[in-house]
Amino acid sequence: MSTTARFDEHGIEPIPATSRDSTPWQQFWIWSGANIAPINWVLGALGVTLGLSLVETLIVVALGNLVGCAIFGLFNVMGHRTGVNQMVLGRGPFGRRGALVPGVVQGLLTMGWVGVNTWVVLDLVIEILAQLGVHGGTGLKYLVAALIMAVQLGLALYGFYAIRTFEKWTVPATVLVMAVMTVLALGRAEPDWTAATAEGAADKFTAVTQLLTAIGIGWGISWLPYSADYSRFVRPAASDRAVFWSTALGMYVPTVWLAALGACLASAGAGSDPSTLVTDAFGVMALPVLLLIMHGPVATNILNLYSCSLAALSVGIRIARWRLTAVAGAVASAVLAVFVQADSFARAFDHWMVSILVWISPWAAIVLVDFFVLHRGRIDVAALYRDGGVHRPAMISLGLGLVAGWAWQYGMVPALQGPIARALGDTDFSWLSGGLVAGGLYYLLATRARARAARVLEPVAR
Repeated sequence: MSTTARFDEHGIEPIPATSRDSTPWQQFWIWSGANIAPINWVLGALGVTLGLSLVETLIVVALGNLVGCAIFGLFNVMGHRTGVNQMVLGRGPFGRRGALVPGVVQGLLTMGWVGVNTWVVLDLVIEILAQLGVHGGTGLKYLVAALIMAVQLGLALYGFYAIRTFEKWTVPATVLVMAVMTVLALGRAEPDWTAATAEGAADKFTAVTQLLTAIGIGWGISWLPYSADYSRFVRPAASDRAVFWSTALGMYVPTVWLAALGACLASAGAGSDPSTLVTDAFGVMALPVLLLIMHGPVATNILNLYSCSLAALSVGIRIARWRLTAVAGAVASAVLAVFVQADSFARAFDHWMVSILVWISPWAAIVLVDFFVLHRGRIDVAALYRDGGVHRPAMISLGLGLVAGWAWQYGMVPALQGPIARALGDTDFSWLSGGLVAGGLYYLLATRARARAARVLEPVAR
């Protein structure tokens, strides 16, 4: 089995069996590498920032990710069974033309994530370099950004095989460094397990819903549009169970681990700002963490950039990968500028998660119901590539799911603060309301459409 970083010539066509040589264990390292990143331990501080105690934060993160990562594992099974990337799989319920809108949104989303991840890392690197006596102001920040971007762009251009090889050889070492740094950080910190600033049950419930959106259930959901892009390369002989557990645990273990670390540091008084969390915890011991920090965005953004190119191909855009990457960099820079101007990283990121989950949840619910419920996990792959229009049941369900998600969404601006969210104390269950409405309605409409079609064909069969 080859693990060399050869060039990936595959587009959105089904991956042939001869090219499917990835293993479930390699999938585990891919998703672990994408989540052993500074942003995850920073997000763990969000619960404390929102007013929850450390114990409450840990419970929400651990239980919430059980649900989010399990759904993520199911989406990876789709890719393994079909050999098809996630945006093309979305053509099943939506139709080829109906899937254009989710594909465009996914392409923009991946570009935005590059900007978000880069912002976190730039602050961290500059702060640590300053402690080590290296100063350079804005010029140094641009240099660091250029180095990170060059590495991740090169890997993304080579595609899946380079991503797999990079994660296979770098993530185990990163895990070791992170384990040592966790011991050092907790040895220096004095976490307060029970202190909470949220007053009353209503305020705590609001904080719980917002934490579930950002780093609980919402975190696994935010990765759903990417999942099959990588599991489609898993060897056909691998079992669905192995694919499910390797991907779900690859997401769950690092997410909960680093979020718990971030929550412990925040409860010890380190705050929620990325650079403050790291430098206060590690001090002069931050030098080894510098390599870990530089690795984090590369391991995450290479997935964003590669999936961005697949999303573009899925909607019919024929453009060279390097040109698409340039466009992605421009959009990422705009997102980066927004985050730089934000007063609070925790608040800004929570609003970012709210804005993306409001569409991912209803879309994912429709895809999940179509694949596993209506088609019992087996679909006609060739039909995904034939000319097709818009499937009305899915589009209607998505539209009403978006409305339901918006109604219980609490975003950054008043227009993104739904009436249910405001009426119930700024709670946010957009991911739940949008998913339930879209998934349930799609099941009803799709089964009715099938029954109607069967009645029309019945006289012909006679």
